[in-house]
Order: sequence, then structure tokens, then C-alpha cells
Amino acid sequence: ITILHDRPELRPIVPIIGEITSLVMLLSLLWIPWFAWRQPGPLRPRTLLGHAAALVIFSAAHVTGFTLLRKIIYWTIGQHYGGDFPGDYIYEFPRDAIAYGLAMLAFSMAGQRLEARAAPSGGRTLFDIRDGTRLLRVPFDDILAVSSAGNYVEFVLRDGRKPLMRSPLSALETELAQHGFVRVHRSWLVNAMQMTGLKPEGSGDYTVELGEVTVPLSRRYPEALAKLRAA
Repeated sequence: ITILHDRPELRPIVPIIGEITSLVMLLSLLWIPWFAWRQPGPLRPRTLLGHAAALVIFSAAHVTGFTLLRKIIYWTIGQHYGGDFPGDYIYEFPRDAIAYGLAMLAFSMAGQRLEARAAPSGGRTLFDIRDGTRLLRVPFDDILAVSSAGNYVEFVLRDGRKPLMRSPLSALETELAQHGFVRVHRSWLVNAMQMTGLKPEGSGDYTVELGEVTVPLSRRYPEALAKLRAA
């Protein structure tokens, strides 16, 4: 509409062809900013130079592509499209820079949402311990181990506290497994990421060291031993 307002002598089909061919090329070239966004590492001179090169390629391919498309379309209707070289490249570059930046922003936002969906328990970093009528909310990293205590479980926290919660150990095993906890004994779960040592006790049994806290590892849990050694 703006183009027709500024140049009323043009037929309406002219700006329509121009906008459609530009949009088609932009969409077909989104893989360039996507590929640049996928490159690992923080923003630093080398990374910025890579983005600058990607932007130049993106803009040049955009203008070259829509110019060829317009030439083909005009040729099919018996007309000629000459284009403006290098005017089109200079005019489109700032617009392409904005499109490139918006594409990078969209990829970043989409990536963050996908990571949030893939994170365990919706990306939770805290665990709720219901100790009687009291609610303790503690980071998973502060839970060293969990032991069975009858109808309750006892949490061994980094600060020495040992709150109780009414729950079977098997129920917590399923929930905590996705946060790196491993069943090492019929009565114990340990936080594999907090392990500081693994001491053999003979006959296939081990002692798991979690700072000053020690937990038995039964030979009946060989998969736990493998996980702790790999942690």
C-alpha cells in the first residue's frame, strides 16, 4: 500500500510480486541464522565475526534470490525486470540485519522453552520435604542421601539436618532418580553428584562417602556401583 501510495503509476501486481518474492527468499534462508545460532560458545570476537559473515551471506542470498525470482516471474508474463545493482543490496542490508536479529531472538526463545520442557520436573531445583506440619524447601544439591525409617524416610542434608517425611522409599526413588539419586541399598538412596569417595569393604560391598556422611552400597546393586563410578 505504501509503495502504491508513493508511486501511483505502478500496477498493484508489482509490489505484490516484490513482497512475495522477498518473503519467500527470507523464509527459505532462515537456515543461515539458525546454523549460526547453533554454534556453541559465548559471544566473543570470533563468534561475532561468524555472525557478521552469516549476516552478509544471508542478505546477499536474499537479494540475489528475490532478483532471480522476479526475473523469472516477469519473463513468464512477457516483461523484463532489471533490478538495481548495487542499490538493492545496499537498501536491503539494514532490513536483513533486523530480520537476522529477529530470527536469532526467535530461535533463542524457542530453545529456552524446549530446554524448560525437557528439564526434569519442569526445571525444578528445589524439593519439598513435609516434616510433620512443617514444609522444608531445599535444593536437590543439599540432599546428600535418603534412608528408610519404617513408614518414613529420613533426609540427610548438607547442613546436618535430618528431617523426616512420611513416604515409602520406593516412591521417592522414582521421583529423585531424574535428579541423580541412586538406590545403593534396600534402605538408602544417595545423591550421586555429591559423592566424594567410594571405599571397597570386601565381598563386593562398598561404602559411599558423601563428605562426612557414609552410606552402605550393597553388592546386590551392581548397577548403582556402575552409575556412581560414571558420575
